[in-house]
Amino acid sequence: MQTTRINTAWLVAAICLGGPALPATCTAAEPEARRVAESAAGRPAEAAANNPAKAAPATLKVAAVQMRSTRDLDENIRRTKRSIQQCAERGARVVVFPECSVTGYFDEPFMKAFTAEQLREAERAVADACRENDVYAIVGMPWREGEKLYNSAVVIGPDGNVIERYHKVQLAEPWPDGGDHLSVFPIDGVACSIIVCHDERYPELVRLPVLAGARVVFYISHESGIRAEHKIEPYRAQIQARAVENSVFVVQSNAPANEDSSGSHGHSRIIAPDGNIVKEASVFGEDTVIATLNLDDASGRMAEKSVSRGPLGDWWQAGVRRVRVISSTGDAAKAR
Repeated sequence: MQTTRINTAWLVAAICLGGPALPATCTAAEPEARRVAESAAGRPAEAAANNPAKAAPATLKVAAVQMRSTRDLDENIRRTKRSIQQCAERGARVVVFPECSVTGYFDEPFMKAFTAEQLREAERAVADACRENDVYAIVGMPWREGEKLYNSAVVIGPDGNVIERYHKVQLAEPWPDGGDHLSVFPIDGVACSIIVCHDERYPELVRLPVLAGARVVFYISHESGIRAEHKIEPYRAQIQARAVENSVFVVQSNAPANEDSSGSHGHSRIIAPDGNIVKEASVFGEDTVIATLNLDDASGRMAEKSVSRGPLGDWWQAGVRRVRVISSTGDAAKAR
């Protein structure tokens, strides 16, 4: 595991020790990046001891819950909490839900009607379930910040604290504002990242966090329904490509299709770093897909070649400086 994490440290070293200063939006990343860089450069030994990647486990058990959300917020919360408990009982460490799973993914007036307090209360309820079951959860929900309304993925730790709140960057719906950052965050010391639905069509939104250290990418979605048959195979191909072109695991939770052909099309899946599908859900079922990831298989090797070979190394390094690297809950609070 150490080798996998340190392979990219030379890039971080170039950025943090020899390159330009990080942008103000990424200041939370600097202490951790500097520790990794100093360790890789043979500098103080205590830097290696402070690097959470050193303590990362060899495996990570993940669950992708293909939940069918309704227009009833309280019912969605109850079902989310029940799924978290059931997955924890099956040994999952991370439980992942679809895009806007907490509220349901519906029309613009419906999505805009949620108040900030309703959303905060819903998030607190999910956080309580994480704390009670000692697991991580990643849920999709709208989120209000001032006048802005985002389509967000919330990463909650076993202590009930929010580790990351990622806002969808590339939008396919009219109601949200676009997100403002990419991120890398720790789950039991494993560097992870996240994208939401339409983001999958933009390879740089995965490549840059992988260059910043991510080895597991979570992808939450509510893709088009089964009537859009021309999209279903491209959806699968695109997200498989994100895995193999970066040598990382991808864990996708998508919503199922409904009997009237509304909803999405299911096919929640876990994809290996070689691009092969480890497990995949059905189209209509509210399935839960569980797998144990062997993290030594996720090297990031293909992504690293973008920097080490060809004419775009400087360009990729500039992009990596814009990734928010979160090494603790405290860093997450400062970043927000």
